[in-house]
Amino acid sequence: MRILHTADWHFGRMLEGIDRREEQAAFVDEICHIVEEQAVDLVLIAGDVYDSVNPPAWAEELFYDALERLANGGKRGVVVIAGNHDQPERVRAAAPLARKHGIVLLGLPKEAPVIEKADPTKVQIVAGGSSWFELAIPGVEHTAVVLALPYPSESRLKELLSESFTQEQMQQAFSDRIEQLFAALAQHFRDDTVNLVTSHLFVMGGKESDSERPIQIGGALTVRPSAFPPNAHYVALGHLHRLQKLSEQPLVRYSGSPLAYSFSEAGQSKAVVIIDAVPQQPVQEQIIYLQSGKPLVRWKATEGIAQVEQWLAEGRDAGSWIELELHVKDVIDPAEFQRLRKLSDDFVKIQRVLLRDETGERTSAEQENREELSAEQLFCRFYERKRGMQPDEQVIRLFNQLMQERDEDAEGQAIETDLA
Repeated sequence: MRILHTADWHFGRMLEGIDRREEQAAFVDEICHIVEEQAVDLVLIAGDVYDSVNPPAWAEELFYDALERLANGGKRGVVVIAGNHDQPERVRAAAPLARKHGIVLLGLPKEAPVIEKADPTKVQIVAGGSSWFELAIPGVEHTAVVLALPYPSESRLKELLSESFTQEQMQQAFSDRIEQLFAALAQHFRDDTVNLVTSHLFVMGGKESDSERPIQIGGALTVRPSAFPPNAHYVALGHLHRLQKLSEQPLVRYSGSPLAYSFSEAGQSKAVVIIDAVPQQPVQEQIIYLQSGKPLVRWKATEGIAQVEQWLAEGRDAGSWIELELHVKDVIDPAEFQRLRKLSDDFVKIQRVLLRDETGERTSAEQENREELSAEQLFCRFYERKRGMQPDEQVIRLFNQLMQERDEDAEGQAIETDLA
């Protein structure tokens, strides 16, 4: 049985206000091409299909389009579980229609898929119960037993682990509970089946990036790698956006997200994982790197705007989203800054760093006579030194409003003093 593992699509997510729908649609095209080219039998999507519980309509349309194309009229199995970003009811809303096409949609940890007689030429659930099912796929001589645990928060598990535990005790209790759940579910594994686990969890040892919003407080909702059944062929995880392997036996992996969603992921390659699994044999894995998303890169221009212009003329990192750190010796004129932004549509964020001389003193430009500068100019320079960027119009307007209120208060106090 050939299985493709993917997760953390985050349809609807933006990058510093930039719409990513074209890249996300290109990913759907790419993954549909991969499953056809690689003759994949089963696709596991390990949570966070959407970026929020209330995604835009186009994100839902893109997801359903992806499901239909991946399922190939019910000839290929598709399993989707909800992540911490997903609204469970939204993920499973189309389950009655989806299961007719060999698609399993699960929103909550203890959910049981519906078992019903179906066309034997299509994917069928032949057995199942709370958090597990057995899947028969046309053309594959053995079935797959899948333990599916969507994002298992205390509320979604409908279990209160403790009201008085310390952080360490809570972490231990949560990991123990997940291990107990999997141990009980693993009784459905057999020697003649491909045995799979899919969940949306934070596993100890996993490497984070800034684009994952925490699903735990202080590490409380993390689990040990040993929590997974040792006789599983493969554990397909979602939540962490970096492609990474956490264990060899069983083989535990995060596939990572298909697109980079923060500049902390700059330089990371995005991929899907394909495994070949046969009962009672170790799996063979293959990493297929994706081409559909624009890379994220960081530029540090220590020689000012001229260096940025040179890099752009050379075509450096063409087709990438760029976070620019610009080193300057003085505050940039707003018109010059706007000209810089217009040099490329790929600039997502520009952060300016004011330099100091070798002694650590302010540069000559910073030592201008303060008496010659207005309060607004002084504020702008202070703001830029502290934040690395100029304040926007709204911040300047608020500052001027506060200054005006201060002056009015001072004038009122002076009048009161004169009257006294």
